[in-house]
Amino acid sequence: MVRLEIPSRHGDILSGVLELPDSSPPRAYALFAHCFTCSKNLHAPRNIAKSLSQAGIAVLRFDFTGLGDSEGNFSESNFSANVDDILAAASFIKANYGPIQLLIGHSLGGAAVLQAAKYLLEVKAVVTLGAPARPQHIKHLLKSSIEDIETQGEARVEIAGRSFLIKKQFLDDLAEQEMAKSISQLKRALMVMHAPLDNVVGIDNAAEIFKLAKHPRNFISLDGADHLLSKEEDSNYAASIIAAWAFHYVNIAPKAAWYSQLHPKSVAVRTEKSYRSEVFAKGHLLLADEPKDVGGLDLGPDPFTYLAAALGACTTITLRMYADRKKIPLEAVTANIRLKQESLQDGSRKSIYSRELLLEGDLSAEEKERLAEIANRCPVHRTLEGEVQIETKIVESLAAKPTTSQPQTSQPQTSQPQTKT
Repeated sequence: MVRLEIPSRHGDILSGVLELPDSSPPRAYALFAHCFTCSKNLHAPRNIAKSLSQAGIAVLRFDFTGLGDSEGNFSESNFSANVDDILAAASFIKANYGPIQLLIGHSLGGAAVLQAAKYLLEVKAVVTLGAPARPQHIKHLLKSSIEDIETQGEARVEIAGRSFLIKKQFLDDLAEQEMAKSISQLKRALMVMHAPLDNVVGIDNAAEIFKLAKHPRNFISLDGADHLLSKEEDSNYAASIIAAWAFHYVNIAPKAAWYSQLHPKSVAVRTEKSYRSEVFAKGHLLLADEPKDVGGLDLGPDPFTYLAAALGACTTITLRMYADRKKIPLEAVTANIRLKQESLQDGSRKSIYSRELLLEGDLSAEEKERLAEIANRCPVHRTLEGEVQIETKIVESLAAKPTTSQPQTSQPQTSQPQTKT
């Protein structure tokens, strides 16, 4: 899971979360648009994004302007602004990860993705969950406040126990939407998912969307679910159907095909136009980046942080192995790693790793002392303190198997880093 700050088209920062597969590169990228006045952390977006990521689809869920953790004034936003937010988020993911091929929208978010799809040429498929056939349907939530909004220009409305300021421009914007045209001209695979007993957006809306859409189109009944898909089993079921259906339409070849020819046990890193770097580590895809104050996007740890993490992971795994072998009652071990660099008189820099160990379990003083000694023997610790020889050569391609040509070899040196990237 990667937390993102996405610039909107109106200058506000949208808060997003990108759910990535745990142990393999994404097969495709999707975007989830949440329901009216909701947030990215509601059960439906969170559970569906997590389930789809386990199926290999990376999913962005984000908060619309003025909602959740996003910046901006909700009272100044409207349905068109929601569509703009979707386009901004899709553009951000395309620039930094890969093109969005699947759009998923819940309730009013479903109507928004139907409108946004025509602007996103790389989208192959669209899914709606409990979506209204017309955005104007949302007016029923405003109830008696509509007259006040029309006459006074604005009014406070209670929705799901929360108060929102709704302005007349919101209603005017809803009235201008041409949803029937957008649905009939979608030209994307569409799956309409709806609960028959949805008491917020009636099932007749699903029927209208389905009737207006052209093939390929599918309808899935979410029998027994409520409008918000608040039960985990309902959102997980929806996610499983979406994944199976979407793979028929999206291009599942991963964007970062550069690692497809690598040996499965290779460790390789690719950096393109930004500092964001993809790390292929023995079949696992990780991200590395630089902090924003040095020009990065902070989408992943920087190289020195990965080095500290390597030391910490090697330490805790080594202690776990040793405790298991020696029958030491070690329940858990946490290694806290800090890095500081000191400038020496000769102009070089010295790197110092501070390692704190939290040992949990009914351990004697002697056992703790022994574990501290073993920590100093972990392979990464010994590598950092020993001599390291780095071999560098320029190649024309990355082969699956190492070649036999002789690399250029640097002089043996300690592994102390000289400058921060």
